[in-house]
Amino acid sequence: MGIKRKKSESEAMEDYDDDVVVDRKEKKKMKKMEKEKEKEKEKEKKKEILPSMIKNKEKRSAVHAKLKQQKKVEKRKKLKARDAEEKRALELGEEPPPRKIPRTIENTREFDETVCKPDDELFAGNDADEFSSVLKRDRIPKILITTSRFNSTRGPAFISELLEVIPNAHYYKRGTYDLKKIVEYAKKQDFTSLIVVHTNRREPDGLLIIGLPDGPTAHFKLSRLVLRKDIKSHGNPTSHEPELVLTNFTTCLGHRIGRLIQSLFPQEPNFRGRRVVTFHNQRDYIFFRHHRYIFETKESKQSDSKGKNRKDGKGEKNTQQKVIARLQECGPRFTLKLRSLQHETFDTKGGEYEWVHKPEMDTSRRRFFL
Repeated sequence: MGIKRKKSESEAMEDYDDDVVVDRKEKKKMKKMEKEKEKEKEKEKKKEILPSMIKNKEKRSAVHAKLKQQKKVEKRKKLKARDAEEKRALELGEEPPPRKIPRTIENTREFDETVCKPDDELFAGNDADEFSSVLKRDRIPKILITTSRFNSTRGPAFISELLEVIPNAHYYKRGTYDLKKIVEYAKKQDFTSLIVVHTNRREPDGLLIIGLPDGPTAHFKLSRLVLRKDIKSHGNPTSHEPELVLTNFTTCLGHRIGRLIQSLFPQEPNFRGRRVVTFHNQRDYIFFRHHRYIFETKESKQSDSKGKNRKDGKGEKNTQQKVIARLQECGPRFTLKLRSLQHETFDTKGGEYEWVHKPEMDTSRRRFFL
């Protein structure tokens, strides 16, 4: 019987090094195999016939529908897998995996130095701007609304609904008066703002908002106007003072426009009326909506993990009460796009402009000014 000789330390180290080299080679082979598989998949994708390559209309539509259905099925599988992972993590008492944030034009916007921060000096200067007297409640907002010289049939209907939206607003016929004379008259009558509705081809297409007595003057393009009568299952507004919601006015210019809009409304809303007026800025388009809301309690049946309804000891079904909010649109509905912002009151010849929109400024879809 021969005695087995124990391996020396140097031999053991050599064996270990050989194993490491083998592992590295295997990993390299695996990586190569994965790369080859990816290349094959890419080739298969390229070989796939796209609907745009098919000339026959019926076959093209059939292939398109099939691809759409496949994408839907894949999306559902991913959602189910994600929900299962979250449920498993909650059962084990662990943190669920973080959800991916989708890339949008808003969250990939170009860097802008004028975006306001909470500790910005701009907020300190709010006490001395043109809107401070109204926003500090030293003056009650009083709005004069008029039209352009050539009015249309749809313009008065829009103005009548604006009068219901903005409290303490008064309509005066334009006639043949010059706009500068109207501004002087509004100053004498202690109006805080002047709104001019411009019409073109029997359709309102512009809004001019002038802060009184010292400006500024903002010119907006008005589009996608829908009056109350054209809104399905609309509601009628009450005379209560509305709540005002302003969203996404983040830059210095947007902050200034937001304060101009804010100065049109009283600063003490009546919450019993449950009225909300919203100015939502998205990609420099300001969407206007007018709603009434109500809170309701809704009973929902509790179910276990298997989807069966739970029952207590007496055999009665357990119910859980949820508070839900219901909205009813009152109208009108329209979209604003800022064209220019001018210092002081309206003056086309000698006025100084803070900001003017030009076509050369639209260099990128991810560049916003408000």
